[in-house]
Amino acid sequence: MSPKIRVAIAGASGITGSSVMNALLATPEIFEVTALVRPSSLGKDVFVEYPQRGLVIKADELDGPAGVIAQVLAGIDVIISCMTLRQMEEEITLITAAYEAGVSRYVPSFFGPGCPPRGVMLAREMKEDMLDHVKRLYLPYTIIDVGWWYQLSLPPLPSGNVRAKEELSTTQIVGDGTNPWALVDNRDIGNEMWTQIDVYESWGGVTGESITRNLITNKEILQIISEGEAEMAHGDLESAAMLKLGMAQYKYLLGIRGDNTPEHAKSPVLF
Repeated sequence: MSPKIRVAIAGASGITGSSVMNALLATPEIFEVTALVRPSSLGKDVFVEYPQRGLVIKADELDGPAGVIAQVLAGIDVIISCMTLRQMEEEITLITAAYEAGVSRYVPSFFGPGCPPRGVMLAREMKEDMLDHVKRLYLPYTIIDVGWWYQLSLPPLPSGNVRAKEELSTTQIVGDGTNPWALVDNRDIGNEMWTQIDVYESWGGVTGESITRNLITNKEILQIISEGEAEMAHGDLESAAMLKLGMAQYKYLLGIRGDNTPEHAKSPVLF
């Protein structure tokens, strides 16, 4: 029998991290799964319940020295990061620690729609900065573009039975809504190609409700992006300007540029 692949996940308690963790724990004959957890997070339900399924928990502060973290990573084959951009400095440290520990492969926290590396979206550029650090260390890596979540695409229903967080969703129809993009259920990694018009019509048919189509034009999106970039010149990752800019850029690359397709995700260069 082949030895198990030892995988460590950073950010395992989040939506993306939980999805990855569930998939790996479903095949215990192949993977030994470790969650890298802050000591202050050990009491979370996920870390109380999942050890019964074979999850190994290693507590450590990821904002500590890389050399100390490397000791925690001893024996790990693969690291999958599911941290957010707000933890970018911690991820840079984790990358260094992975290199020092001799980890065979690093999966940085991309997990988003297909997008060119530079010049379209600030969030992607920041992730590419992390990848540059991986490359400088000659650390083997895998980038995973997963598409856009169904859960962020369904418009709210007039009845109120389903609501959407507008600031995090693409429930406005971008342009004419006919640009197809890859949608993925956040509970798995399979995706399908849908247009926004298709989503609205299917959603209305399933629920039996008449859903108002809220539209946003290309010109309006570009104006929001311009305003967001100006605000970000004096902002930071915690600011409302970052969220405003990021979501406008998501809508632009999804609904106008049409980057988020399997073909683009497979392409080494999107330009």
